[in-house]
Amino acid sequence: MKRPIWLANNNHHFPHPSKALSDPDGLLAVGGDLSPERITKAYLQGIFPWYSDDQPILWWSPNPRFVLFPEKLHVSKSLKKLIKQQRFNTTIDQAFEQVIQACAQTPRIDQDGTWITDEMAQAYIQLHQQGIAHSAECWLDGQLVGGLYGIALGQVFFGESMFAHQSNASKLAFVYLLDELKKSNYALIDCQVTTPHLLSLGAEEIPREQFLKLITQYTQSYLETPFLKTLDEK
Repeated sequence: MKRPIWLANNNHHFPHPSKALSDPDGLLAVGGDLSPERITKAYLQGIFPWYSDDQPILWWSPNPRFVLFPEKLHVSKSLKKLIKQQRFNTTIDQAFEQVIQACAQTPRIDQDGTWITDEMAQAYIQLHQQGIAHSAECWLDGQLVGGLYGIALGQVFFGESMFAHQSNASKLAFVYLLDELKKSNYALIDCQVTTPHLLSLGAEEIPREQFLKLITQYTQSYLETPFLKTLDEK
């Protein structure tokens, strides 16, 4: 029987994603740690951590992969109308820790509890402090009502989680982020696994092999690629 591979704590080597299990879809490896170096290396190979409090660290690379090409972003008429109303304010990297905590604490209809453990939250906060993890926020009357966070490497934004405490608030944050990413020549948004929420915004499934080729292409010079350079210039 095919089993996930156990990772050693003393190096950051991952098996190739093609070795991932088909059931459960994409489970590749177990163990290791959540150091910034290991997490960054994982994303560059199309791998991400996802586990619960009662589990060891689990590393995944599902097939197919759910992605969104920025030029294919679909904004519905109702969402365009909401944007024009300017009731909400959208920002980037203004409340990263609040966003990740809200993602962890917001109940999900199809989930029992959260996969964003305290250990995971601290790991991504550290990545944010290093300029690798970023958030987009949606505000109403000064209150954070929606947002998302993820990892930016090269021309790829690897989305992690999103939340909404007002209807469409996470979509507003996502659309704002995508508009800004397009200005900085981002070429791919990784959405990991399929959700109706992101399908409505134009995301699609592609084979894992194609996804791996794309991230290799778009992250080759990731250390030289600033995150949202248009915002840095403001």
